[in-house]
Amino acid sequence: MIRIALFLAMLLSLPLFTANYAVASDAVPVNAALKKQLLGAPVYIQIFKQERKLELYAQLDGEFRLIGSYGICDFSGGLGNKRREGDFKSPEGFYNVDIHHLKPDSRFYRAINIGFPNAYDISQGYSGKYLMIHGNCKSIGCYAMTDGYMDEIFTYVQAAFQFGQRNLQISIYPFKMTDANMKAHKNSSYFGFWSQLQPGYAYFEKHHQPPNVVVSDGKYEVLQPLSNTPLSSQLAFAPMK
Repeated sequence: MIRIALFLAMLLSLPLFTANYAVASDAVPVNAALKKQLLGAPVYIQIFKQERKLELYAQLDGEFRLIGSYGICDFSGGLGNKRREGDFKSPEGFYNVDIHHLKPDSRFYRAINIGFPNAYDISQGYSGKYLMIHGNCKSIGCYAMTDGYMDEIFTYVQAAFQFGQRNLQISIYPFKMTDANMKAHKNSSYFGFWSQLQPGYAYFEKHHQPPNVVVSDGKYEVLQPLSNTPLSSQLAFAPMK
């Protein structure tokens, strides 16, 4: 009963606006009715700096479907990963957070701590802290959204945790990591690092499931699944009828 009451409260609290789905993704978002039914399903986030987009996905029938594509108000430092505290850069890479990373009372409205530094960052000696996805539309090293967008993103993430998702994967890319885009950036000093990220992007494009990423010898490595079970969650979720 408590979970049902919580679900209804979250459902009623969803903003009435419709997220901007234009550009940035070839995926077609689910319709508004199904989107509301997916509140409480396991979720996954992708961020693309160059396109200035945050994409939110929810699990349905073993696949992750796009439910919202949101314009990023601001991030700092341009393309490339964060390396040291005070460089004002926003992180890139694969991050994994839990319910304790949610900040409902952030001074930047609502926030999700990205979890920087992760195992890769630590292996490289990178430093920094308190890197967030947050509201208030202002950023120094974080990914800033409008408060309205942050409301919706936070509500779906919070509901997923409340309904049993243990970890949320957040994949942060410099751009849509197509072969054409990689070729266009082949002369960048970050190209070696970006080549580690591309397999994660390609995996999701092919399988519609978050990649299973580990850090091996100081590099990101995408593992192949042992089964068809979604990697980010072992939960079975069916939309409410």
